[in-house]
Amino acid sequence: MTDVLDKDFEKITLKKIGAYFGAEVSGADLSGEFDDVTFSEIHQAFVENEVLVFRDLIISTDDQIRFGQMFGELTVHPFSPNSDKIPELIIFDNKEDNPPFGTDVWHSDETFRQCPPLGTCLRALDVPEVGGDTVFASMTAAYQGLSDRMKNFISGLEAIHDFKPFKQLFDDDDEGRRELQRFELMYPPVTHPIVRTHPVTGNKSIYVNPQFTIRVIGMNEIESRSLLTDLFDLAKIPEYQYRHHWYNKTMVLWDNRSVQHYAVHDYWPKRRQMERVTMEGDRPFSSEENVIPDALKSRKSPQPIGANVNHGGHSPKRQFVRDLD
Repeated sequence: MTDVLDKDFEKITLKKIGAYFGAEVSGADLSGEFDDVTFSEIHQAFVENEVLVFRDLIISTDDQIRFGQMFGELTVHPFSPNSDKIPELIIFDNKEDNPPFGTDVWHSDETFRQCPPLGTCLRALDVPEVGGDTVFASMTAAYQGLSDRMKNFISGLEAIHDFKPFKQLFDDDDEGRRELQRFELMYPPVTHPIVRTHPVTGNKSIYVNPQFTIRVIGMNEIESRSLLTDLFDLAKIPEYQYRHHWYNKTMVLWDNRSVQHYAVHDYWPKRRQMERVTMEGDRPFSSEENVIPDALKSRKSPQPIGANVNHGGHSPKRQFVRDLD
């Protein structure tokens, strides 16, 4: 039995790497310009498999940026260690005197935005032989694994997302509080559906994460926390995961609309150097009818599911005052 996915592609070959999602791509030359057929096949593989792995790539930073731009405009993260010359490029260079910060929590990238990124493209430059894996979870598979009762219960619900983990980057003084207030005005809490519909495939996925999701609309604090905890825990189920071990010259592209990830910090204080770009996305939506908060009271609750610091180079980016949504 072969792990090669039986797809009628001319330019690329796909190899299955996860039970529910994930594929390794071979045959694509991503250095320089590439033709529309190659991109069309990569895009189809991307939306169908959610995570794509490219190994043994001899490409430059410019090539990676050009590849990302094929999917759409690149975004600037307001709190990540961005390149001074290319603000759309995030540089992770974690080592003994620059520990990693904030990525060892399950999350989809930047869901505190009204329009979170479509996808993320991360490339390994210098990574340790042991440790530093990234674990991915298909929230499409997680949704499909729910009981019909739970699917019905969360159908149409919405939750609030906020940039809460980055608030600790601001100093607790007058200037720091002013800066925090300015960013809170730029990025106020936003509402997204708990069950997101993928704009290309139409698949449904769970769209809440412990890094940015703070409350379910229409529920009191205890009810909201209980439901969110159950939904957060879905990403921890091994059957829904693919664990990626990095090697130099490897690049991973993942669909931020349906995938969560967790960067394991077990390699530190060894060096782990990566470059990342994110592609502009659209406003999350759900094909389910929104629930009027008062209507929640008539629903029966389902059973729980399953049972002075160095911030790694992250800091608020003052130069990006414009609205980045």
